[in-house]
Amino acid sequence: MVAISIAVMVIFSGTLWIQMLNAAFLALTFTNLGFLGHDSGHRQIFKKVRHNDWVLLGVGFLTGMTPSWWQDKHNTHHRAPNQLEIDGDIEVSLFAFTQEQAMAMKGIGRITVKHQAVLFYPLLMLTALSLLFGGIAYQIRKERMRYPVTEPVLVVAGLVSYLAVIFFFLGPWHGIAFIAVHRALGGIYMGSVFAPNHKGMPILDKEDDMDFLHQQVLTARNVEGNPVADFWYGGLNYQIEHHLFPNMPRNNLKKAQVVVKSFCEEKGIPYHQTGVWQSHVEILSFLHEVSAPLRQKKA
Repeated sequence: MVAISIAVMVIFSGTLWIQMLNAAFLALTFTNLGFLGHDSGHRQIFKKVRHNDWVLLGVGFLTGMTPSWWQDKHNTHHRAPNQLEIDGDIEVSLFAFTQEQAMAMKGIGRITVKHQAVLFYPLLMLTALSLLFGGIAYQIRKERMRYPVTEPVLVVAGLVSYLAVIFFFLGPWHGIAFIAVHRALGGIYMGSVFAPNHKGMPILDKEDDMDFLHQQVLTARNVEGNPVADFWYGGLNYQIEHHLFPNMPRNNLKKAQVVVKSFCEEKGIPYHQTGVWQSHVEILSFLHEVSAPLRQKKA
């Protein structure tokens, strides 16, 4: 799909509206490459670790995201989903997921949190850039990198190639517009996939010692599957099953759901599943409620 996008860029390099469609197509492509990287990071594709690593490094080259940084961050999330001061997915600068977080916000974060239900989707446009620069900062700090030479070389080479191709064929202004649309739509797509997984579900204190089964099930939300939803979410709409069995290939999660849901019902464990629209209603309602003290507080 990347090759198709480049071909379109070459053939229609002077037609801005076609290039904007191409940027949207590339946003879809990069996010699906991210799904592939996610699978390899969980060792779902190959039996040997190094073969999965090769896929993850390839995705890093194509998308610009640092594999070790993402794995470190994502594994921590899986270990303690929605747990304060541990799960980095609920420790972000522009959103709050508890009223205590909201009241502690300063500067621009206080402004965005105050109206976070309204700003949630517009701010998701920054997701792709956040992932890009988060990985670069990780490399600069030289943290736990599995391939300390190969990773930076591939990521830098990929970013240089990406910028070179875009600006060579499109020029400076069309190139900037292309990158803005590509990254913004990619951020919205990624956010629309990952936000329903846990946002608006129970938040746990750092000291909470809830057992593995309950934490993984209670903090996750499933989105009802159908061919369109399964494609859009990359199979990760079966988030409860994914968290219980992170090494399970995502094409099998739907099959596992039958067993997991039945087990939870038998054991009296709340199992939350809802539709696509309702999942976003729940997210926005939760964000609005969390930020209420800031709107009520004078000055």
